[in-house]
Amino acid sequence: MMRSLLFAGAGRADLVAKLPGTDADAVVIDLEDAVPEGEKEAARGELPGLVASAAGARVMVRVNGAATRWFEADVEAAVALPIAGVVLPKAERPEEVAALAARLGADLELVAGLESARGVVAAEELLAAGATTGYFGAEDYIADLGGRRTAAGLEALYARSRVALASRLAGVPCLDQVVVDFRDDAGFAADAEAGRAFGYRGKLCIHPRQATLANRAFGATPEELARARALLDAWERAAAAGVGAISFDGQMVDLPAVRMARDTLERAG
Repeated sequence: MMRSLLFAGAGRADLVAKLPGTDADAVVIDLEDAVPEGEKEAARGELPGLVASAAGARVMVRVNGAATRWFEADVEAAVALPIAGVVLPKAERPEEVAALAARLGADLELVAGLESARGVVAAEELLAAGATTGYFGAEDYIADLGGRRTAAGLEALYARSRVALASRLAGVPCLDQVVVDFRDDAGFAADAEAGRAFGYRGKLCIHPRQATLANRAFGATPEELARARALLDAWERAAAAGVGAISFDGQMVDLPAVRMARDTLERAG
């Protein structure tokens, strides 16, 4: 499960060292967007020490994109270290995802970023090419379109929906978009609830507090678990009696509701 994926720039050793103390399900040392072009080689050189300082967390490294001049050296440096996986940003070509997946093997996770027009359109193929998880990057997607981010977020609605659908079709879990205002807990919580409603399994985070909120939104409360278990118990008793639909808690329950109850148990681990 990856309800929360928390990023810290490779140029911020102080933040990387704090990652193991957060609630994040997984953390990312970022060599891509968080590092200026002139500092990328230096940041890569610091990677062994950064990974060591984050020991105890489920550590991943976001390399620079497959089309950049830093990609090969980034991957080579990352796979030589005791990490959980590699994050590939701006994935656009299934063959690139497949090649990286083969290079990582079965022991390392591959998180593919769907954050460009081409990446969103090819989302299902990219996820099915070997990714273990995907994510929707709304900021880069809108920048690629030449659009503008708004508070309502309608400009990303189609792409957000398409990635969620591709996630289901490919059978690969995906994480929802980032909320850049790390001071707005209420806004993050509302956006996370919307992401869960879309079908996302977790959320990208840029602040430790967001990881706590994401875990809450994409997990299951004791009340939700109790209701799901009670619904499934009632369904199984009805099914044993040959009944195909039941009334539960004042609502008509059939197979879609049963699937959602099972999903609640899965989200709780």
